[in-house]
Amino acid sequence: MAADPMAHPDPPALGRVFNEVPELYDRVRPGYPEELFADLVAVTGAGAGASVLEVGCGTGQATGSLAALGHAVTAVEPGPEMAALARRRCAAFHDVEVETSAFEEWDDRGRRFDVLVAASSWHWVDPSAGWRRAHEVLRPGGWAALLGNVVVRRPGEPEVYAETADLHERFCPGNPGWGHPPLEAEVRTTDRGWGPVADPGGLFGPAIVRWYPVVQWFDGDGFADLLRSTSLYRRLAPDVREPLLDAVAERIRTRLDDRVSRRYLSVLRVGRRVE
Repeated sequence: MAADPMAHPDPPALGRVFNEVPELYDRVRPGYPEELFADLVAVTGAGAGASVLEVGCGTGQATGSLAALGHAVTAVEPGPEMAALARRRCAAFHDVEVETSAFEEWDDRGRRFDVLVAASSWHWVDPSAGWRRAHEVLRPGGWAALLGNVVVRRPGEPEVYAETADLHERFCPGNPGWGHPPLEAEVRTTDRGWGPVADPGGLFGPAIVRWYPVVQWFDGDGFADLLRSTSLYRRLAPDVREPLLDAVAERIRTRLDDRVSRRYLSVLRVGRRVE
């Protein structure tokens, strides 16, 4: 029987595969624009000194921005290598604490917070426990804020997957994850409320949604590294993933002048705790 190309050797929980490559993740993954954090403060009223719980902080990309606003940040991250990098990144901030734990198992020790933030991480939290736990650890009148980056495209622009679909099918045929990103205008008009995650079920009010366009530029090797940092590609067996990404990098060099974009809509979804 042929090996499953989607199998991950000794697979950890899929949401923790980033712990294998923390430095790569930190280098290539997009952060969030300053305007998003300004809007977070404006909507929630959480100014300097507010207490923030960050769920799944990763390498601390959002943590540093929250701390720079003067917030007291407690960050929870299940991956020990990711958490260690977040501590190094935020070492200059005296009011940041990074704790290594899954949110579902985290000991809050009775602490309560003004705002809960999850940056590209809430979809990894068990939906049967996440929203209830968020409600518990927030003070009355507190806010939940989900940050994310949605990959999009615009009509007429060169798009890497369109140029490499044959390579994807050659190395890993039939993968349901392969496909063109959605159009930016389509996402703006259809992706509302709390988005693709489970609904909070009355624990939080309607989500206020704001969008922010972001673009990254890469050469072929850089774009391959970006893909190498994502869960869709990390869960591929290495003997499938690495030849595929080498071929993608070569295609970008030879057909796209070794310069391609990755377009995102950063998104802020904010809702108030219901008493």
